[in-house]
Amino acid sequence: MAEETRTYRSGVVALVGRPNVGKSTLLNLLVGQKLAAVSPRPQTTRVRQVGILTLPTAQAVLVDTPGFHFPRDRLGEFMARAAQQALEDADVILWILDASRPAQAEDRLVAERLGAPGVREKALVVLNKTDLAPPANRQRLAGEARRLLAEAPVLEICATSGQGVPELLAAALGRLPLGQALYPEDQVTEASEREIVAELIREAALYHLREEVPYGLAVQVDQFRERPQGKTFVAATLIVEKESHKPILIGKGGQRLKQIGIRARREIESALGRDLFLSMRVKVYPHWREKEGLLRRLGFRAPRPS
Repeated sequence: MAEETRTYRSGVVALVGRPNVGKSTLLNLLVGQKLAAVSPRPQTTRVRQVGILTLPTAQAVLVDTPGFHFPRDRLGEFMARAAQQALEDADVILWILDASRPAQAEDRLVAERLGAPGVREKALVVLNKTDLAPPANRQRLAGEARRLLAEAPVLEICATSGQGVPELLAAALGRLPLGQALYPEDQVTEASEREIVAELIREAALYHLREEVPYGLAVQVDQFRERPQGKTFVAATLIVEKESHKPILIGKGGQRLKQIGIRARREIESALGRDLFLSMRVKVYPHWREKEGLLRRLGFRAPRPS
C-alpha cells in the first residue's frame, strides 16, 4: 500500500446543535458553495444535507442536521430522528453553539444526547458567532459546555467570516479514521439538483415571509426539465397549511411571489451554473406536517428504528 493510502483519512462529520446556531452556514463555507438553505428562521434545515469536502490528505462527508428541538408534530419527529441518526452514524461530531447567547434548553438536550456511550468521544464543541459575543460571554458558554460535556475540546469560530474555521477543520480531519475516499473527488453533495432547487426556493420564501407562515411552508419540485439549447425549466409548488397563508405568500397583485421567484432563480442559477426558467404556484394542504404520506413525498425519510 502506498504511503499516501496509509495516511489518508476519510469519514463522516456531523454538524449538530439547536436551531439557528449556524450549521448550514458552516456547511456551505466548508464545501465552497450553496447546498443548504440559510435563514434566521428556526428549523430552516428539515432534512439532512450532505456536503463532501475532498482534500489531498482527507475526505470529510459533512452532514448538516435539523436542529435539535422538542418536536410538536410528525414533521418534528422526523427531524429529531434525523438529527439523532447523525450522531450514531458520525465519526466526528461538531456540537455547534451560538456564542452570542447563553445556553438554551435545546442546547442541554443536545448535550444529553452527546453524553451517550460511544458518542461523547466523537464530539468537539464549536462556539460560533464569536464576532457577536464579547470574550466574557464566550468564556461563560465554554465553561458551561465543558460542564455539560466533560473533556470535549472547545474551538471558537465565525462561520460568516471564516475566522477559526481552518483550525476547526484541521481538528475534525485529524479525528477521522484512516481509509480511502468514500466518494469521487469531484462530487460535492449527495443531494439531487431537484432537492437543491427545493431548498433554495424555500430559503427565498423564508426571506420574504412574516412570522406566522414559515413553519407551515414546504416546497415540492413538480417538473425539472432540460430544454434543448435553452434554459432549464423548473415548476414548483409552495405548500402552506392554511387558506389565510396563501394570500400572504402570493402578495398583492402577486408581488411577493414574484420577489421570491427572482431571489430563488438567482440563487439556483448560481448553484447549478446555468440559466433557469422558474414557474411557481401556491397550494393549501391542511395539517401537512402530520401526514406521513405527504411528508414522504416531500423527501422526509421515515425514522429508522432505534
